[in-house]
Amino acid sequence: MESAKWSALPVLDLSRLMAGPTEKAAFLADLRQTAHDLGFFYVTGHGIDEALIRQVLTLSRRFFMLPEQEKLAIEMVNSPHFRGYTRVGMEITRGQRDWREQIDIGAEREALPQDAGSPSWQRLRGPNQWPVALPELQDVILTYQAAVKELAIRLVKVFAAALGQPENVFEQIYTPEPHHLLKIVRYPGRDATESEQGVGAHKDGGFVTVLLQDVQAGLQVEYEGAWISAPPIPGTFVVNIGEVLELASSGYLRATVHRAVTPPAGTDRLSVPFFFGARLDSTVPLLTLPPELAAGARGLTQDPLNPIFSEVGKNHLKSRLRSHPDVARRHHADLLETA
Repeated sequence: MESAKWSALPVLDLSRLMAGPTEKAAFLADLRQTAHDLGFFYVTGHGIDEALIRQVLTLSRRFFMLPEQEKLAIEMVNSPHFRGYTRVGMEITRGQRDWREQIDIGAEREALPQDAGSPSWQRLRGPNQWPVALPELQDVILTYQAAVKELAIRLVKVFAAALGQPENVFEQIYTPEPHHLLKIVRYPGRDATESEQGVGAHKDGGFVTVLLQDVQAGLQVEYEGAWISAPPIPGTFVVNIGEVLELASSGYLRATVHRAVTPPAGTDRLSVPFFFGARLDSTVPLLTLPPELAAGARGLTQDPLNPIFSEVGKNHLKSRLRSHPDVARRHHADLLETA
């Protein structure tokens, strides 16, 4: 695979893993190079039912077509767990408004009791909010969430193998209850926004992100000071490395900065990212890489505006408090001085 001067994201076929030892080794080499150089790729051969994917996109579109009062009935500010609907311009990335509306859906779990000795990150655990006017959304999204979670686990195991590790090396920090989050996002066209920032430049914080795109382009990936467009390709997901893998690999795997730009006037863009992470009570391990890989480890990228912690729950809570200041003020005012 050619690595010099990436101008487009490569397409990697997961089915190559089942095509015999030689092809599996070649696939792992391609994955390792891509994840080290670019940190982003399209994946095919993923095994997720195309009919389920169409259902997700159809119901997502129907959700955004609901009357505003139906969407606001599940507004995120009502949830201390950062679940539910966010209006256009109400999420913040690097201090600037993101011009998108969305619904955030996490693992469907009971909230934990809070007392003076409880870790602050426990506040992230709790039930989702679901639209009464679109009851079928819940079953379809939870079914899809389960399927894409299994895909994410497969990818984490493959990344471990590509790093010369046992495939189960990360199981200790994502079983039995990994932290994951799915967003259903609509970006309105440029005529309905105040800037081109659909979502500002950032890295993702978990193991991997698995992104479903509809038909409109908008995702851009930073590479050597320029931006590579990642338009939708039917039958694929876009996969990118999160900070957990960058941290665990001492920077050998790259968690890459990316953004979404506002689509052209008169259009909109629909996307469904799934963020797969470790357990909130876990700490990211530092892997001992084979010498030939350790030589290429760059160390952790340091961003003074967004420090990375090895404590998983601390990282996720920091991100949510910054991204959703209205939720933070209403439910977590006691934490704002340390966010």
